[in-house]
Amino acid sequence: MTRPPLPMTHAPYSSRRQRLLDSLGDGVAVLATAPERVRNSDSHYPYRFDSYFWYLSGFPEPEAAIVLVGGREPKSLLFCRDKDEERETWDGFRYGPEAAAKAFGFSEAHPIASLEQKLPELIANRGPLWHSLGHDADWDQRITRALNAIRNQSRSGSRAPGEIRDLRGLLDQMRLIKDDHEIKSMRRAAEIASAGHSRAMRACRPGMAEYELEAEIGYEFRRRGADGHAYTPIVAGGANACILHYVANNKLLAGQSLVLIDAGCEVDGYASDITRTFPVGGRFSPVQREVYEVVLAAQQAALAAVRPGALFTDYHQAALRVLVQGLIDLKVLAGSVDGAIESEAYKPWYMHRTGHWLGLDVHDAGEYKTGIADDAWVKLLPGMTLTVEPGLYFRPGSRIPQHLHGLGVRIEDDVLVTADGCAVYTNAPKTIAEIEEVMRHD
Repeated sequence: MTRPPLPMTHAPYSSRRQRLLDSLGDGVAVLATAPERVRNSDSHYPYRFDSYFWYLSGFPEPEAAIVLVGGREPKSLLFCRDKDEERETWDGFRYGPEAAAKAFGFSEAHPIASLEQKLPELIANRGPLWHSLGHDADWDQRITRALNAIRNQSRSGSRAPGEIRDLRGLLDQMRLIKDDHEIKSMRRAAEIASAGHSRAMRACRPGMAEYELEAEIGYEFRRRGADGHAYTPIVAGGANACILHYVANNKLLAGQSLVLIDAGCEVDGYASDITRTFPVGGRFSPVQREVYEVVLAAQQAALAAVRPGALFTDYHQAALRVLVQGLIDLKVLAGSVDGAIESEAYKPWYMHRTGHWLGLDVHDAGEYKTGIADDAWVKLLPGMTLTVEPGLYFRPGSRIPQHLHGLGVRIEDDVLVTADGCAVYTNAPKTIAEIEEVMRHD
């Protein structure tokens, strides 16, 4: 008989479910995992669970859903696939409802095939129904059928929920603050991703293809136990670094150029997200060094601005001032820093913000603003995790000094907001001295 996966603790997931139940009142929440997706013929894409579902369950299998019933006697129910020894022969271990309830700390577990029948009785005569409307059309239809089934029994005293609320709003607030279990996984993901970037630096040689460096990073991720890439990696040599979402990774690397690698891995569902830019030949030219130092100084200024009580936009503004001053020093912009920021004259060369939330999703759940006012940005709190990633991009053909054409530099690290500042998870070589040392081939 196929053995189950290695045991895991369900305590963090049970605790999150209880916190959510405390917010539901006498309402009911329904949340499904992601479906399997066919790639072609009878081949599927590698399965990846829904992040919200995983956050509350830790349950890795497809065809599963959670129902959380609030009120005076709250309970958490898991609906999942039945045990099926024949399918396990082909596809691997399945928990089945009985084992899943014990392993993952649910009050009850039932076959997923029974959910359609049980859902009306679970949500009838209760408070608001919490569901992620618009997230999955199939589940929207299931919810609608359950509501109609209750309404068809109204003369028998059944009452459908009078209000449907977006479950993601509650979960987004919870997911913004990482617990100890999440922080441990994210530290591990950052450690592995850092090793992957270091490996790419050591392996890099002029004439290699971008995909060869991608292979080096992917090998190191899997060798160290990561689940795989957290997103499609960017390996961009030369002017390709000026294309923010370049993923072709199929060009040869010229010895005199830089290469920008944006790649992170996933561990226990949690993402790392690192960018490093380094010289293909192992040594920065004077102009490459000048641009790189501007971006590195911008990142250092941004990191110094990440602390509890600061607004989310503060570290972007700190990086922006350094980048704009750098553009003036490089003779790309003229005038004052304040004037260039107010007019957004810098945007052809720095068009993105300096970071985003990080967690189960690379661009993780959670609002960035609490209102529409200019200063209504979220305040940073201990436990929030974000990226810090300034850059400069000089696309060929733009009206800039010729020696800058085709240069693209971004430096990105993963950061935890702490009680007195921040902690940088990622430790891949970053200074010019560190990069050139690790790339020495003698």
